[in-house]
Parts: sequence; C-alpha cells; structure tokens
Amino acid sequence: MRQPHDRHSGDASAEFIDSNDHEAHLALILDAIAHPVNFAPLYRRYVSDVYYFCFRRLDHREDAADATSRTFTKVLAGLPSFHPNPDNAGATFRAWLFRIAYTTVVDMQRRKRPQESIDRDEDIVANVPLPLRHPGRSPEEIALANEDIRRVREMLRQLPERQRRVVELRLADLSGQEIADAMSMSLSAVKSAQFRAYQTLRVLLRDDAPSSQGGS
Repeated sequence: MRQPHDRHSGDASAEFIDSNDHEAHLALILDAIAHPVNFAPLYRRYVSDVYYFCFRRLDHREDAADATSRTFTKVLAGLPSFHPNPDNAGATFRAWLFRIAYTTVVDMQRRKRPQESIDRDEDIVANVPLPLRHPGRSPEEIALANEDIRRVREMLRQLPERQRRVVELRLADLSGQEIADAMSMSLSAVKSAQFRAYQTLRVLLRDDAPSSQGGS
C-alpha cells in the first residue's frame, strides 16, 4: 500500500499530539486544508487508530490496510469541504474521520465474498496487543487491551451492532461526544449503549478467564 507519509513531509511529533490540544489540532487541520501536501502529520497521528478500527471490523490485515488507505484518500479529498470547530477541532476531525472509516468498512464488507475465511491471519495477529495510549480507561477497556486480537474479535462479534461500534470507537480513542457525532446519536444514547456493552463484555471477559489461564 502506498501511504501518504511516503510522499509528503511533515512534523513527526504530530503523532504524539494530545487529543485535547485544540489549538494544535486546528493548526494542523487548517494547514492541511490550505496545503494538502501538509496532510502527513494528521495521517501519522491517526493512521494506527484507523487501521486497528478497520482490522477489528474486517478480520484481515490486507483488507484493513486497504480500508485504511481508502479512508485517508477520502479524507484528503474531502478536506476542502471540512469545517472544524475552532473550539474543539480535534474532536470534530476524529468524528468525521471515523465516520468515513466506518462507511468505508461497510462498503468493503458488502463486496466481500461471504465464504471468505476470517481466520486466515490468526497465526500472525493473534498475539498483537491493541494500542492503549491513555490511562483513563474503564476496567473493560484495559482488559480488552490486554487480550489478544482473536479473543477480542470474538467478544465484539457477540455484541449488538450499535454497541459493538461504540466500543470499537472507544478503543480507537474517541470520547463519548466524538462517538455521538460520528454515529449521529445523542451522548446519552452513546452512554447507554456503552454501559450495556460493558455489562456484556464483563461477563464474557470473566467467563473467558479460566480457559485463558488454563492454556498458559
């Protein structure tokens, strides 16, 4: 996959920009809108989060990489019409970005062969941990981050679609309001879906623990 950061230059420190640093996000976004060649810092900041979101949905590394590439191609093309909230630029950008990622994944799933195996990459990715940058996580999110990807996929597939998507966006580091914006839901509806999802995941994680320990 040919990636934007292979072609453009940019500030590598953008990868570590604080999610709550609204001024820095706004500066990066406005710079990318005015000069698309400067999109690379935003790409580096979010490419890993988008990739893991796509991977949890598509269950295959190459498909996830393709979806990630398609997502950022659409984002780059749509930047001229994107209008960030000056008071919370990062949040509006993340909500917009993951809305595009979700629709891209759904489009790919519709075209995907129905009999295609979801297990073809398990030997490669089963023990790759989910990224977890911020310490302010729920016990369920911390537990999911410490599980291998195969078990997390199995657990998430047992959730209703809306609950699954809320959890996946939380694991991608979106706040409750950002998830609400990305899914066109109210914040209270997001919190309710998240609460019900975590109730289910708490049971699944508890039930999975003995078999995990027994296999070690």
